[in-house]
Amino acid sequence: MHVYTGECDALTCYSGDDDSGPFYTSIVSFPVTAGTTYLIAWDNYWTSNAFTFTVLETVIPPPPSGQVIFVNTTIPGAGNIQGVVDMNDDGLDDGVAPGYTSFMVHRQGAGGSFSNSTYTTPAADNTASWSFAVGDWDSNGHRDLLYGGGSGATFMSANADGTAYTEWSPPNYIFCQRTNFVDINNDGHLDAFSCHDVDANVSFMNNGAGQLVHTQGGYGLTCGNYGSIFTDVDNDGDMDLFVAKCGCDPTDLLMLNNGTGAFNNVAPGLGLADGHQSWSSAWGDFDNDGDMDVLIGASSSGYHKLMRNNGDGTFTNITAGSGMDSWTGQSIEWTAHDFNNDGWIDILGGGALHYNNGNGTFSHDNTAPYNHAIGDLNNDGFLDVARSSGYYRNSGNDNNWIRFNLRGTLSNRDAIGARVTITSALGSQIREIRSGDGFAYMSFIGAHFGLGDDAQVDEVSIRWPSGTIQTIKNPAINTPHLVIEPLPTGIGELAAAEVTLAPNPVQDALTITGMEPNASYQVFDASGRKVLEGRANNGRVAVRALTPGTYTLRLTDARSTSTARFVKQ
Repeated sequence: MHVYTGECDALTCYSGDDDSGPFYTSIVSFPVTAGTTYLIAWDNYWTSNAFTFTVLETVIPPPPSGQVIFVNTTIPGAGNIQGVVDMNDDGLDDGVAPGYTSFMVHRQGAGGSFSNSTYTTPAADNTASWSFAVGDWDSNGHRDLLYGGGSGATFMSANADGTAYTEWSPPNYIFCQRTNFVDINNDGHLDAFSCHDVDANVSFMNNGAGQLVHTQGGYGLTCGNYGSIFTDVDNDGDMDLFVAKCGCDPTDLLMLNNGTGAFNNVAPGLGLADGHQSWSSAWGDFDNDGDMDVLIGASSSGYHKLMRNNGDGTFTNITAGSGMDSWTGQSIEWTAHDFNNDGWIDILGGGALHYNNGNGTFSHDNTAPYNHAIGDLNNDGFLDVARSSGYYRNSGNDNNWIRFNLRGTLSNRDAIGARVTITSALGSQIREIRSGDGFAYMSFIGAHFGLGDDAQVDEVSIRWPSGTIQTIKNPAINTPHLVIEPLPTGIGELAAAEVTLAPNPVQDALTITGMEPNASYQVFDASGRKVLEGRANNGRVAVRALTPGTYTLRLTDARSTSTARFVKQ
């Protein structure tokens, strides 16, 4: 169902829902203004028979202290937004709307303005009808798209300058549910993953030579796989896998990664192998003790489960008395972010935003929007919630914040799998860089922290997927930071000159823009070994002698030192 405003020949989609309520009912809550006409429309995709519905009016009191107000905001020309991702590396989150023969990017500009760009693509064998993920899997500097459809997966991969996309759809049948990008085996190459509704889960392993290899088995062997999320549960530096399950086999999975991409299911022994119906889960450090906890949200079984990570390989069920035990709202989307910037991660799902009180309890705001892609769509430091034709703008408060956008060199370029830890007067907080949380949507790629009243961050520690640990002292607050992964030589600061390499992947020679034409260069292989050095010849570096693989180019001119990653074919 959808709710529209405006005249019949120029309607604007105002709100909507599809199957988020119990037993696949549609439930939508939206603010109304006196004197405005709202048109409610249903489709007859499944049946044209008569049905019943209810409209309820609720007078909503002002939100309690600490909560934020979301304002419905339209992006002109937008429709089918399913992702909020910075698509052009300008530090601003954009709206992304995948399609069939094209996709649209609503690029954020100054002051919350947007410009629309449409990218024509080959026809997609599978559209993003079930889920959507984004990640630069070939590390060429331009993010690629992964569509999860009912018959399979489709990749739309950007060319060397991000102006065109190629389509690849593996022939293997997959009833895709949640899709993700993640470096599964910690080899520096970004892999992809898809839950399979009716069979064993599937990965697409990146061989470092421009190919994704379909791999099935080892990630859960039965059906009913719905909501996958990769998170480091045991703090050992690699990404583990949790799968919220539903349908034919609803027993959830927690697959621990041994560091090489082999997984072992430990959920039954930890109280996580629940048999209730769940389509997704919200993972975050809810108690700020340095490890990832989880809220396993129900989609139709009537109860939720809040589990505290004890840091010793065990979990404790702390649902009773948390407030999540009394909340009966259900949905297929559950995510964890700090929406009011108080330094405590909140939970969005089940028809409400559940604010973390910092003492093991949550307060509920059912005036908040339903779950969707999350990101900062007006660059004010507060996380917004997207919708198909715009977003719900977070009005914010006086709390401080800080954000980190990471760029890998030895690690995958998007640094997916990195962990960022900050220390301030509040204590320590952790975030992970992920591609794909919740069930269907693609949220921002970065680490966002609320600081409450804290006016300073004392230290930032970044554990890159490569294992490199980088420390930053006293970064500025209330601003985003670009952090580039240091090479083994120690290069890497908060920001470096923007360098573009083309073509990438490359066979013979790289053309460099963003540095002086005769800059000195060094080339490092994936192990950090220097394999080439010299001085660029009018902005060109010959790499014909290199063997195929992924490399890091370090450039130095009179102004700065910068690094960039490239793939040699």
